[in-house]
Amino acid sequence: MRVLMMSAVLLAALGPASAQNYPTKPITVIVPFAAGGPSDTIARLTVAGMGKVLGQQLIIENVGGAGGTIGSARAARAEPDGYTLFIHHLGLATSATLYRKLSYDTKTAFAPIGLVSDAASTFIARPDYGPNTFQEFVAFAKANGDKVSYGHAGVGSASHLCGLLFQTAIQKQITTVPYKGTGPLMNDMLGKQVDITCDQATNTTGPIKSKQVRAYAVTSKARLTSLPELPPAGEAGLPGFEMSVWHGLYAPKGTPQPIIDKLSAALKQALKDTTVASRFADLSTSPATDAQATPEALQKKLLGEIDRWAPIIKAAGVFAD
Repeated sequence: MRVLMMSAVLLAALGPASAQNYPTKPITVIVPFAAGGPSDTIARLTVAGMGKVLGQQLIIENVGGAGGTIGSARAARAEPDGYTLFIHHLGLATSATLYRKLSYDTKTAFAPIGLVSDAASTFIARPDYGPNTFQEFVAFAKANGDKVSYGHAGVGSASHLCGLLFQTAIQKQITTVPYKGTGPLMNDMLGKQVDITCDQATNTTGPIKSKQVRAYAVTSKARLTSLPELPPAGEAGLPGFEMSVWHGLYAPKGTPQPIIDKLSAALKQALKDTTVASRFADLSTSPATDAQATPEALQKKLLGEIDRWAPIIKAAGVFAD
Protein backbone atom coordinates (compact mmCIF):
# COMPACT_ATOMS: atom_id res chain seq x y z
CA MET A 1 0.00 0.00 0.00
CA ARG A 2 2.84 2.37 0.95
CA VAL A 3 4.54 1.66 -2.40
CA LEU A 4 1.30 2.42 -4.28
CA MET A 5 0.83 5.69 -2.42
CA MET A 6 4.42 6.74 -3.15
CA SER A 7 3.92 5.88 -6.83
CA ALA A 8 0.77 7.99 -6.95
CA VAL A 9 2.54 10.93 -5.36
CA LEU A 10 5.44 10.56 -7.81
CA LEU A 11 3.08 10.49 -10.82
CA ALA A 12 1.26 13.56 -9.55
CA ALA A 13 4.56 15.36 -9.18
CA LEU A 14 5.66 14.38 -12.68
CA GLY A 15 2.35 15.35 -14.29
CA PRO A 16 2.85 19.14 -14.43
CA ALA A 17 6.44 18.76 -15.61
CA SER A 18 5.33 16.36 -18.32
CA ALA A 19 2.64 18.78 -19.49
CA GLN A 20 5.10 21.67 -19.34
CA ASN A 21 7.53 19.86 -21.66
CA TYR A 22 4.77 18.65 -24.00
CA PRO A 23 5.05 18.02 -26.90
CA THR A 24 8.35 16.16 -27.21
CA LYS A 25 7.50 14.34 -30.47
CA PRO A 26 5.22 14.77 -33.51
CA ILE A 27 1.45 14.77 -32.93
CA THR A 28 -0.96 12.80 -35.13
CA VAL A 29 -4.19 14.57 -36.05
CA ILE A 30 -6.92 12.29 -37.39
CA VAL A 31 -9.20 13.74 -40.06
CA PRO A 32 -12.09 11.30 -40.70
CA PHE A 33 -12.38 12.17 -44.39
CA ALA A 34 -10.32 11.76 -47.54
CA ALA A 35 -7.49 14.13 -48.41
CA GLY A 36 -8.34 17.15 -50.51
CA GLY A 37 -11.81 17.89 -49.14
CA PRO A 38 -12.88 20.95 -47.11
CA SER A 39 -12.28 19.29 -43.72
CA ASP A 40 -8.82 18.14 -44.78
CA THR A 41 -7.92 21.61 -46.04
CA ILE A 42 -9.13 23.32 -42.86
CA ALA A 43 -7.29 20.76 -40.72
CA ARG A 44 -4.00 21.20 -42.57
CA LEU A 45 -4.12 24.98 -42.31
CA THR A 46 -4.94 24.78 -38.61
CA VAL A 47 -2.30 22.25 -37.58
CA ALA A 48 0.39 24.02 -39.58
CA GLY A 49 -0.28 27.11 -37.51
CA MET A 50 -0.36 25.14 -34.26
CA GLY A 51 2.92 23.44 -35.13
CA LYS A 52 4.63 26.82 -35.27
CA VAL A 53 3.32 27.66 -31.81
CA LEU A 54 4.13 24.31 -30.22
CA GLY A 55 7.50 23.89 -31.89
CA GLN A 56 6.56 20.40 -33.01
CA GLN A 57 5.14 18.87 -36.19
CA LEU A 58 1.47 17.94 -36.36
CA ILE A 59 0.87 15.20 -38.95
CA ILE A 60 -2.52 14.69 -40.62
CA GLU A 61 -3.79 11.11 -40.87
CA ASN A 62 -6.81 10.75 -43.17
CA VAL A 63 -9.08 7.95 -41.95
CA GLY A 64 -12.18 8.15 -44.14
CA GLY A 65 -15.26 5.99 -44.41
CA ALA A 66 -18.77 5.55 -42.97
CA GLY A 67 -19.51 9.27 -42.75
CA GLY A 68 -16.50 9.97 -40.57
CA THR A 69 -17.34 7.35 -37.94
CA ILE A 70 -14.34 5.09 -38.71
CA GLY A 71 -11.89 7.90 -38.02
CA SER A 72 -13.93 8.95 -34.98
CA ALA A 73 -13.76 5.44 -33.55
CA ARG A 74 -10.00 5.34 -34.01
CA ALA A 75 -9.64 8.67 -32.23
CA ALA A 76 -11.84 7.47 -29.37
CA ARG A 77 -9.59 4.40 -28.90
CA ALA A 78 -6.31 6.33 -29.01
CA GLU A 79 -4.05 6.78 -25.99
CA PRO A 80 -5.05 9.92 -24.08
CA ASP A 81 -1.50 11.27 -23.99
CA GLY A 82 -1.86 14.32 -26.21
CA TYR A 83 -0.16 12.71 -29.21
CA THR A 84 -3.36 11.81 -31.04
CA LEU A 85 -5.84 14.57 -31.82
CA PHE A 86 -8.98 14.68 -33.94
CA ILE A 87 -10.69 17.29 -36.14
CA HIS A 88 -14.30 16.77 -37.16
CA HIS A 89 -17.20 18.95 -38.25
CA LEU A 90 -20.93 19.15 -37.61
CA GLY A 91 -21.15 15.48 -38.65
CA LEU A 92 -19.75 14.37 -35.29
CA ALA A 93 -22.93 15.68 -33.65
CA THR A 94 -25.37 14.36 -36.27
CA SER A 95 -23.72 10.92 -36.46
CA ALA A 96 -24.84 10.34 -32.87
CA THR A 97 -28.36 9.90 -34.30
CA LEU A 98 -27.68 8.91 -37.92
CA TYR A 99 -25.63 5.87 -36.77
CA ARG A 100 -27.45 3.71 -34.22
CA LYS A 101 -24.63 1.26 -33.50
CA LEU A 102 -21.57 3.41 -32.82
CA SER A 103 -18.72 1.87 -30.84
CA TYR A 104 -18.32 5.06 -28.81
CA ASP A 105 -20.54 7.56 -26.99
CA THR A 106 -20.24 10.82 -28.93
CA LYS A 107 -21.10 12.88 -25.85
CA THR A 108 -18.31 11.46 -23.68
CA ALA A 109 -15.65 9.83 -25.89
CA PHE A 110 -13.66 12.99 -26.60
CA ALA A 111 -12.00 15.77 -24.64
CA PRO A 112 -12.85 19.03 -26.45
CA ILE A 113 -10.02 21.47 -27.18
CA GLY A 114 -11.82 24.22 -29.05
CA LEU A 115 -13.86 25.27 -32.06
CA VAL A 116 -11.79 25.76 -35.19
CA SER A 117 -14.00 27.28 -37.85
CA ASP A 118 -17.51 28.03 -39.00
CA ALA A 119 -18.86 27.99 -42.55
CA ALA A 120 -22.31 28.85 -43.79
CA SER A 121 -24.06 26.90 -46.52
CA THR A 122 -25.66 28.33 -49.66
CA PHE A 123 -28.83 27.48 -51.53
CA ILE A 124 -27.94 27.16 -55.20
CA ALA A 125 -29.89 25.97 -58.24
CA ARG A 126 -29.24 25.03 -61.83
CA PRO A 127 -28.72 28.19 -63.87
CA ASP A 128 -32.06 28.02 -65.70
CA TYR A 129 -34.21 27.12 -62.68
CA GLY A 130 -37.59 28.90 -62.62
CA PRO A 131 -37.82 30.70 -59.25
CA ASN A 132 -35.85 33.96 -59.41
CA THR A 133 -35.49 34.56 -55.67
CA PHE A 134 -35.25 32.44 -52.55
CA GLN A 135 -38.69 33.63 -51.46
CA GLU A 136 -40.14 32.46 -54.78
CA PHE A 137 -38.38 29.10 -54.39
CA VAL A 138 -39.75 28.59 -50.86
CA ALA A 139 -43.28 29.29 -52.10
CA PHE A 140 -42.81 26.93 -55.05
CA ALA A 141 -41.43 24.14 -52.84
CA LYS A 142 -44.31 24.46 -50.38
CA ALA A 143 -46.82 24.13 -53.22
CA ASN A 144 -44.96 21.62 -55.40
CA GLY A 145 -42.66 19.56 -53.21
CA ASP A 146 -42.75 16.53 -55.48
CA LYS A 147 -41.64 18.67 -58.43
CA VAL A 148 -38.46 19.86 -56.70
CA SER A 149 -35.40 17.65 -57.20
CA TYR A 150 -32.99 18.33 -54.36
CA GLY A 151 -29.54 16.77 -54.70
CA HIS A 152 -27.30 15.92 -51.77
CA ALA A 153 -23.85 14.38 -51.40
CA GLY A 154 -24.93 11.36 -49.35
CA VAL A 155 -26.54 10.61 -45.99
CA GLY A 156 -24.97 12.75 -43.28
CA SER A 157 -23.35 15.24 -45.65
CA ALA A 158 -23.84 18.96 -45.14
CA SER A 159 -26.12 19.10 -48.18
CA HIS A 160 -28.21 16.20 -46.84
CA LEU A 161 -28.59 17.85 -43.44
CA CYS A 162 -29.49 21.22 -44.93
CA GLY A 163 -32.17 19.50 -47.00
CA LEU A 164 -33.65 17.86 -43.90
CA LEU A 165 -33.67 21.20 -42.10
CA PHE A 166 -35.32 22.89 -45.08
CA GLN A 167 -38.09 20.30 -45.29
CA THR A 168 -38.69 20.65 -41.56
CA ALA A 169 -38.88 24.43 -41.94
CA ILE A 170 -41.44 24.36 -44.79
CA GLN A 171 -43.25 21.30 -43.38
CA LYS A 172 -43.22 19.69 -46.79
CA GLN A 173 -41.34 16.78 -48.34
CA ILE A 174 -39.43 17.37 -51.54
CA THR A 175 -37.89 14.86 -53.92
CA THR A 176 -34.33 14.13 -52.82
CA VAL A 177 -31.63 12.71 -55.06
CA PRO A 178 -28.58 11.20 -53.28
CA TYR A 179 -25.14 11.31 -54.86
CA LYS A 180 -21.80 9.77 -53.93
CA GLY A 181 -20.13 13.04 -53.09
CA THR A 182 -20.29 16.74 -53.92
CA GLY A 183 -18.41 16.35 -57.22
CA PRO A 184 -21.01 14.20 -59.00
CA LEU A 185 -23.80 16.35 -57.56
CA MET A 186 -22.27 19.57 -58.90
CA ASN A 187 -21.65 17.96 -62.30
CA ASP A 188 -25.33 17.07 -62.59
CA MET A 189 -26.43 20.49 -61.41
CA LEU A 190 -24.25 22.19 -64.03
CA GLY A 191 -25.70 19.71 -66.52
CA LYS A 192 -29.21 20.72 -65.42
CA GLN A 193 -30.05 17.21 -64.22
CA VAL A 194 -31.00 18.28 -60.67
CA ASP A 195 -32.77 21.45 -59.56
CA ILE A 196 -31.26 22.62 -56.30
CA THR A 197 -29.01 21.89 -53.35
CA CYS A 198 -27.76 23.57 -50.19
CA ASP A 199 -24.08 22.95 -49.55
CA GLN A 200 -21.32 24.62 -47.56
CA ALA A 201 -19.94 27.78 -49.12
CA THR A 202 -16.51 26.16 -49.19
CA ASN A 203 -17.80 24.02 -52.07
CA THR A 204 -20.11 26.50 -53.78
CA THR A 205 -18.36 29.89 -53.78
CA GLY A 206 -16.45 29.12 -56.99
CA PRO A 207 -19.50 28.13 -59.08
CA ILE A 208 -21.46 31.07 -57.64
CA LYS A 209 -18.81 33.65 -58.53
CA SER A 210 -18.40 32.20 -62.01
CA LYS A 211 -22.20 32.31 -62.42
CA GLN A 212 -22.40 28.63 -63.26
CA VAL A 213 -25.31 28.26 -60.84
CA ARG A 214 -28.18 30.43 -59.60
CA ALA A 215 -27.51 31.46 -56.00
CA TYR A 216 -30.43 32.21 -53.68
CA ALA A 217 -29.35 32.63 -50.06
CA VAL A 218 -26.87 31.80 -47.30
CA THR A 219 -27.70 29.92 -44.11
CA SER A 220 -25.86 32.29 -41.76
CA LYS A 221 -27.43 35.08 -39.70
CA ALA A 222 -25.58 37.74 -41.65
CA ARG A 223 -24.30 38.12 -45.19
CA LEU A 224 -20.90 36.65 -46.05
CA THR A 225 -18.06 38.98 -46.96
CA SER A 226 -17.14 36.55 -49.74
CA LEU A 227 -20.71 36.54 -51.15
CA PRO A 228 -22.20 39.87 -50.07
CA GLU A 229 -24.96 39.80 -52.67
CA LEU A 230 -26.67 36.78 -51.08
CA PRO A 231 -29.25 37.45 -48.34
CA PRO A 232 -29.54 35.24 -45.24
CA ALA A 233 -32.27 32.62 -45.69
CA GLY A 234 -33.85 33.81 -42.44
CA GLU A 235 -34.48 37.21 -44.00
CA ALA A 236 -35.35 36.01 -47.49
CA GLY A 237 -38.25 33.66 -46.95
CA LEU A 238 -37.57 31.32 -44.00
CA PRO A 239 -37.55 33.24 -40.70
CA GLY A 240 -35.21 31.66 -38.14
CA PHE A 241 -33.51 29.34 -40.64
CA GLU A 242 -29.84 28.94 -39.81
CA MET A 243 -27.19 26.26 -40.26
CA SER A 244 -23.41 26.21 -40.10
CA VAL A 245 -20.78 23.59 -40.84
CA TRP A 246 -18.42 24.06 -37.91
CA HIS A 247 -15.20 22.20 -37.14
CA GLY A 248 -13.83 21.31 -33.72
CA LEU A 249 -10.54 19.98 -32.38
CA TYR A 250 -10.63 17.11 -29.87
CA ALA A 251 -8.40 14.69 -27.96
CA PRO A 252 -9.37 11.27 -26.58
CA LYS A 253 -11.23 11.28 -23.28
CA GLY A 254 -8.81 11.25 -20.34
CA THR A 255 -6.15 13.47 -21.91
CA PRO A 256 -4.61 15.49 -19.02
CA GLN A 257 -6.17 18.94 -18.61
CA PRO A 258 -2.81 20.81 -18.67
CA ILE A 259 -2.19 19.35 -22.15
CA ILE A 260 -5.72 20.28 -23.27
CA ASP A 261 -5.13 23.84 -22.04
CA LYS A 262 -1.80 24.06 -23.87
CA LEU A 263 -3.39 22.82 -27.10
CA SER A 264 -6.29 25.25 -26.76
CA ALA A 265 -3.87 28.16 -26.32
CA ALA A 266 -1.94 27.01 -29.42
CA LEU A 267 -5.16 26.75 -31.39
CA LYS A 268 -6.17 30.30 -30.49
CA GLN A 269 -2.79 31.63 -31.56
CA ALA A 270 -2.80 29.64 -34.81
CA LEU A 271 -6.21 30.97 -35.81
CA LYS A 272 -4.91 34.53 -35.51
CA ASP A 273 -2.11 33.84 -38.01
CA THR A 274 -2.66 36.11 -41.02
CA THR A 275 -1.92 33.31 -43.50
CA VAL A 276 -4.43 30.99 -41.85
CA ALA A 277 -7.08 33.74 -41.68
CA SER A 278 -6.51 34.62 -45.35
CA ARG A 279 -6.81 31.03 -46.54
CA PHE A 280 -9.94 30.51 -44.42
CA ALA A 281 -11.45 33.58 -46.08
CA ASP A 282 -10.69 32.07 -49.50
CA LEU A 283 -12.76 29.06 -48.37
CA SER A 284 -15.66 31.29 -47.20
CA THR A 285 -14.89 30.06 -43.69
CA SER A 286 -14.52 32.06 -40.48
CA PRO A 287 -11.86 31.11 -37.90
CA ALA A 288 -13.08 30.66 -34.33
CA THR A 289 -12.64 33.57 -31.94
CA ASP A 290 -10.73 33.28 -28.65
CA ALA A 291 -14.04 32.81 -26.84
CA GLN A 292 -14.98 29.95 -29.20
CA ALA A 293 -11.61 28.17 -29.30
CA THR A 294 -12.03 26.79 -25.78
CA PRO A 295 -12.92 23.35 -24.43
CA GLU A 296 -16.06 24.73 -22.78
CA ALA A 297 -17.36 26.40 -25.94
CA LEU A 298 -16.79 23.30 -28.07
CA GLN A 299 -18.45 20.97 -25.57
CA LYS A 300 -21.49 23.25 -25.39
CA LYS A 301 -21.64 23.39 -29.20
CA LEU A 302 -21.35 19.62 -29.60
CA LEU A 303 -24.03 18.76 -27.05
CA GLY A 304 -26.35 21.48 -28.32
CA GLU A 305 -26.07 20.28 -31.92
CA ILE A 306 -26.68 16.65 -30.91
CA ASP A 307 -29.90 17.75 -29.23
CA ARG A 308 -30.90 20.00 -32.13
CA TRP A 309 -30.49 17.44 -34.90
CA ALA A 310 -31.73 14.28 -33.17
CA PRO A 311 -35.48 15.00 -33.57
CA ILE A 312 -35.02 16.24 -37.16
CA ILE A 313 -33.20 13.07 -38.21
CA LYS A 314 -35.56 10.77 -36.33
CA ALA A 315 -38.60 12.44 -37.87
CA ALA A 316 -37.14 11.95 -41.34
CA GLY A 317 -36.52 8.28 -40.55
CA VAL A 318 -33.30 8.25 -42.61
CA PHE A 319 -30.37 6.49 -40.93
CA ALA A 320 -26.93 5.57 -42.16
CA ASP A 321 -26.83 2.04 -40.71
